[in-house]
Amino acid sequence: MAEHADVSDPRLYREDAWLPHFARLRREDPVHRHADSPYGPYWSVTRFADIMKVELDHATYSSDWRHGGIQIADQPQGQDLPNFIRMDPPRHTAQRRTVAPIVAPSNLANMEGIIRERTQAVLDGLPRNQTFDWVDRVSTELTAMMLATLFDFPWADRRKLTHWSDVAIANIADADAVVKSEAERMAELMQMAEIMGDLWKERAARPPKFDLISMMAHSEATQNLPLREFIGTFGLLIVGGNDTTRNSMTGGLIAALENPGEIAKVRADAGLLPSLVSETIRWQTPVIHMRRTATRDVELAGRTIRQGDKVVMWYVSGNRDEAAIDEPERFVVGRPRARHHLSFGAGIHRCVGDRLAEMQIRILWEEILKRDLAIEIAGPPVRLYSNFIRGIRALPVLIRA
Repeated sequence: MAEHADVSDPRLYREDAWLPHFARLRREDPVHRHADSPYGPYWSVTRFADIMKVELDHATYSSDWRHGGIQIADQPQGQDLPNFIRMDPPRHTAQRRTVAPIVAPSNLANMEGIIRERTQAVLDGLPRNQTFDWVDRVSTELTAMMLATLFDFPWADRRKLTHWSDVAIANIADADAVVKSEAERMAELMQMAEIMGDLWKERAARPPKFDLISMMAHSEATQNLPLREFIGTFGLLIVGGNDTTRNSMTGGLIAALENPGEIAKVRADAGLLPSLVSETIRWQTPVIHMRRTATRDVELAGRTIRQGDKVVMWYVSGNRDEAAIDEPERFVVGRPRARHHLSFGAGIHRCVGDRLAEMQIRILWEEILKRDLAIEIAGPPVRLYSNFIRGIRALPVLIRA
């Protein structure tokens, strides 16, 4: 049998060439040991059901930064940036509980109006009959505005948040990366910590307000974070609030324009909008993988995983698993269980902002459809060189007047 491709190669995602490799792994060896990779040996978990087993057993499969964290690439020795997604309970639980209220249903209802106003303004400001970058003008702008609101961050500087998100997830081996070394990345993140630290002091000195910085500054679980954890936690909140939504807004547009019949369904029945949103998030799968480390010897799908082994859950593969999702290679609005996907993870680490992300994407589509915008793709998307975030860096489009 031919060797299996190393699915950790970031080129597969930049070239959007990953599908056949995962189809073969799911078929032939769904829990596969890659003995050799630039990240050391690791297990690939590629089927939906097996990924769920790993997700839901956080005692056996640890996210803790001291065991290696949540990415196939280990953080540089002595440069770990802990945060609550890189923790196991009980610390994970206390810190997550601090930030969760900002995305509670009652607060989302309060935010809907302002998100809609901004979305309307962004769409109405787009040029007609000339090519522009959808990622910059729409996806990035809308998510930067959202982040600035969540942090109550200075409005004029909101694109700094996008920049720090890019810095945090950059693959330094990429010629086009915003930072080219770990030292450069750290220097940028230290700048972020300084700016956030000033805002933190100012919020801590005042009565609690309903923004993420104030909430953390006034919570026992987070008010005394050491510097590295401070950087790690802000990095997590910025990437979590930015990359997933930004890339689903772009990936969803590509999928919709390639499948006009599916959008026609939504035009005919607005009740299908939530399904369009969920299918977009499944289809794009903005987080390619999450990694865990085995805390004991364990059997998974007939394979013996040893204590200390690196276990990688490939969400992109689970979201295309024929055994869990009907015709997963098709973009279909109106699936029977549209939210049955892995893009938000599952269990204790399930994305805390999932409903906010869905709301932002829903409002964007409502406003696009309301305006009946005739959008055309004007060139190929530029994809991110990354095995962690399935990102789209640029997408030239045209709106016909």
